[in-house]
Amino acid sequence: MSEDKLDWNKGDGLLPAVVQDADSLRVLMLGYMNAEALAVTRASGHVTFFSRSKQRLWTKGESSGHFLDLVDIRADCDEDTLLVLARPHGPTCHLGRASCFPEAPGGFLAELDALVAQRERERPQGSYTTKLFEAGTRRIAQKVGEEGVETALAAVAQDDAALLGESADLLYHLTVLLRSRGLSLDDAVAVLRERHR
Repeated sequence: MSEDKLDWNKGDGLLPAVVQDADSLRVLMLGYMNAEALAVTRASGHVTFFSRSKQRLWTKGESSGHFLDLVDIRADCDEDTLLVLARPHGPTCHLGRASCFPEAPGGFLAELDALVAQRERERPQGSYTTKLFEAGTRRIAQKVGEEGVETALAAVAQDDAALLGESADLLYHLTVLLRSRGLSLDDAVAVLRERHR
């Protein structure tokens, strides 16, 4: 994105900035940026807006600690709206919700992958995911094999509900297997994306 091409004139020096979770792709909020807010966002790595009500720069999370870590910023085709990809630290909405748009769709697999990564780091007691990580990659791979066979069998010998249940088990265990090797579902999707080109 070339900042000198942005059309700051349409909005009297402000551009709408749609913030999207970089992992789940859920829309989190809408704010406004002026050139200074954009520069501070890039320099600090925390998404910063120009508050129209306070008439000053405002970094999301400055009082709550729920910062938005910048991943990328892109402009739309008219260069007058920004798409901000970020990773939230806690809820984005001041009402304690993940998104200011409570019904905003997001990729649940990305949420699952993030939860599995958290389980790997924290290893909470009593968690099935923790038990899998502690059993090691070989055991997790064995579970993926078992779930793959069960999914195939459900496809040819059982109803749709059974197939969907086994498919869900397979996706979960595959997510754990990838994380056990330091990889993510997004890494696998990147391979699919590259093959699609």
